[in-house]
Amino acid sequence: MAAAAAVAATCLLAASLPAADVQGLRWLLAAILVLAGIAGTVVPVLPGAPLVFLGLLAGAWADDFQKVGWLTLALLALLTLLSFAVDLWAGHLGARRSGASAWAVFGAFVGGLAGFFFSIPGLILGPFVGAFAGEYLARRDLRQAGRAGLGTWLGLLVATAGRLALVFSMLGLFAAVYLLES
Repeated sequence: MAAAAAVAATCLLAASLPAADVQGLRWLLAAILVLAGIAGTVVPVLPGAPLVFLGLLAGAWADDFQKVGWLTLALLALLTLLSFAVDLWAGHLGARRSGASAWAVFGAFVGGLAGFFFSIPGLILGPFVGAFAGEYLARRDLRQAGRAGLGTWLGLLVATAGRLALVFSMLGLFAAVYLLES
């Protein structure tokens, strides 16, 4: 939603500027989207990899697709899709290995969202507390709730590491293609 608003504002502003200023504005949009995307790889509310992809697309657009073409953008899109697969796989694996119920997974999601409002400690502890509470509500077993909380939290941690690796791979691919085409 915010990315669409940024693109719309850029297009409206670009209509009244000289060509050199429009290119700078496109690069600014690209930088904002990429930075928001990097933050989104660790913040559960923001879609990290899609924002990075949109930022890199804006970067290619800023150069009129002269250096970064459609093949590179297609590879970046595949890496973006892979980030969703890594996210689902790691979360599922962590929950399954600990014997977590669906309530624990739901609790981890809600805990991550609630933790967003409590800064870094909330982002770290929120998913664990949520998974613990969800599992405890489902089974009334403290030991299992602790296992489910830890397993689900570790799965989310692995997913975050995977998303970060993919996002930095996307940035590396874009930079390599952009610099080699100079």
